[in-house]
Amino acid sequence: MGNAMRGVIAFIPSERCQRFLVGDLKEMPPDRTLDLSSRQLRRLPVAACVFNELVKLYLSDNNLSSLPAELQDLKKLQLLALDFNCFEELPAVVCRLPQLSILYLGNNRLYSLPRELRELKELSTLWLETNCFTVFPKVVCELSNLKTLHLGYNQIQSLPKELGGLEELRSIWLAGNQLAAFPLVLLEMHLLAVIDVDRNKIRYFPNLTHMQGLKLVIYDHNPCVNAPAVGEGVRRVGRWADSSDDEQEDDGSKVASETTAEVTEVHPEEEHNI
Repeated sequence: MGNAMRGVIAFIPSERCQRFLVGDLKEMPPDRTLDLSSRQLRRLPVAACVFNELVKLYLSDNNLSSLPAELQDLKKLQLLALDFNCFEELPAVVCRLPQLSILYLGNNRLYSLPRELRELKELSTLWLETNCFTVFPKVVCELSNLKTLHLGYNQIQSLPKELGGLEELRSIWLAGNQLAAFPLVLLEMHLLAVIDVDRNKIRYFPNLTHMQGLKLVIYDHNPCVNAPAVGEGVRRVGRWADSSDDEQEDDGSKVASETTAEVTEVHPEEEHNI
């Protein structure tokens, strides 16, 4: 929407503005899906909450920072997309959607999650990428049906041991965080199929050959001295991904030696500039 159109909307009374942006919501969409993405909405029209048979609601790319209490009337809602908005905290009403299985919350301003999130017993996919998390939100560990978790591009430094209790988890995406070591809890989750730790600060990768369900491990853009050893048929994406274990061991030893030499050559007066 162009700047001229935004200027026009600024002079339209709030109620009429909502109708202008979303149209008249009079009938249930035939596919039980309502897409109000990219409408410059600052609040969700209550009229959207009268369709109690709604299954999918897309509200991506708006200016939302809150949601009406009437949203809880959508008892059959299975997918809710709230990514690319202005949420600093997750509205409690989202946690009152009993059938919700897919929740997109990426690209907001979230730094924590409410304890009530654990009430979403059917939640299987949770996207939290590009928010403001500095600590892993532990309430996620209580989502027993979770299969996919995306927490990329936050500032997380470690994972809690409680994460190992998510027996249904099959893919975890942690790219662009501050992990200084490969999270040991992941070694206990033998059925994980996808592990993405791209763009972290991991220097050493443990052996992953015991992880029977593993299909893909992404570890590129880490200051590592080795690649994770994986079982046959597992795809690796990163340095030495196509090398044999012997080749990467020789190469890794060389990198380690070079790194040690670089550290040794640093003068005391230069340490403050590192």
